[in-house]
Amino acid sequence: MGRSWLDDPDWLAPARTVRVAMPDGGFVLRSPEPLLPYARCIGDWLERWAAATPDAPAFAEREPGGAWRRLSWAQTRAAVGRIAQGLLEMALAPQAPIVVLSDNALDHLLLLLAGQHIGVPVCTVSSAYCRLTQDYTKIHGILNTLGPALVYASDAAVYGPALRAAGLQVPVVFSRGAADFPGAIEFAALARPETAAVMDAFEAITPDTHAKYLLTSGSTGHPKVVINTHRMLCANQQMIAQAWRFLEHEKPVLVDWLPWSHTFGGNHNLHIVMRNGGTLVIDEGRPAPGLIERTLANMAEVQPTIWFNVPRGFEMALPLLEADLGLARRAFERLRMVFYAGAALPQATWERLQALARRVRGEEVWLTTSWGSTETSPAITSAHWRLPRAGIIGVPLPGLELKFVADPSNLGGKLEMRVRGVSVFPGYRDAPQLTAQAFDADGWYCIGDAGLLADDARPDSGVVFDGRVAEDFKLTTGTWVSVGTLRVRAVSALAPHAQDVVVTGHDRAEVGLLVFPTPQAAALPAAELRAQVAAALRSLRAEGGGTSQAPARALLMAEPPSADAGEITDKGYLNQRAVLKRRDALVRALYAGGPEVIVPAGDPR
Repeated sequence: MGRSWLDDPDWLAPARTVRVAMPDGGFVLRSPEPLLPYARCIGDWLERWAAATPDAPAFAEREPGGAWRRLSWAQTRAAVGRIAQGLLEMALAPQAPIVVLSDNALDHLLLLLAGQHIGVPVCTVSSAYCRLTQDYTKIHGILNTLGPALVYASDAAVYGPALRAAGLQVPVVFSRGAADFPGAIEFAALARPETAAVMDAFEAITPDTHAKYLLTSGSTGHPKVVINTHRMLCANQQMIAQAWRFLEHEKPVLVDWLPWSHTFGGNHNLHIVMRNGGTLVIDEGRPAPGLIERTLANMAEVQPTIWFNVPRGFEMALPLLEADLGLARRAFERLRMVFYAGAALPQATWERLQALARRVRGEEVWLTTSWGSTETSPAITSAHWRLPRAGIIGVPLPGLELKFVADPSNLGGKLEMRVRGVSVFPGYRDAPQLTAQAFDADGWYCIGDAGLLADDARPDSGVVFDGRVAEDFKLTTGTWVSVGTLRVRAVSALAPHAQDVVVTGHDRAEVGLLVFPTPQAAALPAAELRAQVAAALRSLRAEGGGTSQAPARALLMAEPPSADAGEITDKGYLNQRAVLKRRDALVRALYAGGPEVIVPAGDPR
């Protein structure tokens, strides 16, 4: 596959945006292309492909024995109709969601689509709240907040303990082990012969009907419940399709692990398949030792056309692919694009991906990204052109406006980004005060990120992500530290020895790093690894940028980030705030000095 399609406007929309200056020094970007009509509801996609391509492959998962369980579009629609009928016959509590506690799976998907097909919102909650902890305080708080009409989990042995202690007076459904949980229902028993009642409920759905609820990060124990309407989700997919015009020419094929409890996997990726009649193979792998191998084996077998992942996923996959070019060749053979999101991609990772593509394909792959949030369903911008480097997040999609607000007193001279448009959420469920706080006086959603133009004279060159406003801090010298920018530079400088870093320096005179080493780095002799880290610190200092962008010390982490403690999310990226809180003693040791602290000169402080 050549690269000429990247320059073909029938396959990718040209990079275009309109800039409007504001009196206060800020500006607004918007697409000159109008948003075209979009589906009324998510179920319209399912109805369309079940009729138009009934026998085409839609969804698949690997069963415990290794065989594939596959569903065509017609089989998916039939199963959804039967489950939807069963839900109607249960007469579930009105205005209450179906809550799913499990990882991605076909039963999970069918229940999700069945609820949405009859106007019942579904909320998928991270399985980590039940699987990775014995402290069920968070999941019980979440269930009390959601007030479910029905709770589903895949396996009673795994999720039953958390549910037993929850004291719920609602139906509980399991795919496995229902007999071991008093009163529980077997998933297979939900299905009933479909009647006209299903399509009657389907026709009653409006664009403003709640399709699903998603939870924002719950580091406080009280996550916010984000309303996602059918209008938001369908409009956002139309926006993406107008940028990625190749979706009209070929069906996307995905091998995807990204959890449906998050907007990246559950809205962006799943809905790209549904809107465009593609194929989604549910990946049981993860960006974790022992699991990333499964992802790569699935990719080599299925040969996807799009590879969606977070930076950590690519960073864990690269050593294995570089060591087995046959595996890499099979995984890369049909890829039309490699897409990263969820966190910024270090330039070193970008360069390694392209070097690998050149080795196994004879040419680079289209490497790109987007930017958005749970509250924007999710995409706001798209980089739908050939990018020169990592860091550019694109231009606003049709139907959206992006405002850049100058507020030097709070942001150290950064421009805060705010968004307005049809795919922005109406608010947080049952939380009017939090909703009011999320918007400015003119109705723009305050997303909390900063950005700037890659080329101030050419808005079409795209927006550069400039970090999370809430993560940035001042040194005691009064200098602002841009955490997002520095983190990406530091991981690139430390490649291939750092899986990730956490930036320190709050209420300190200088910046430091907590470094999580890669498996290959951990295998090096200690002295050699320390020398490599010291050399990386020196290179960062040589790049300039002052004390705010030149870490003066680093400490290697012996313990990997803990998902149970909230240090690493389901999507595989570090929660900087959680790491700093949990490892406060190590931060203090970093600044106290000692033989374990690494400094640019290589001498302990």
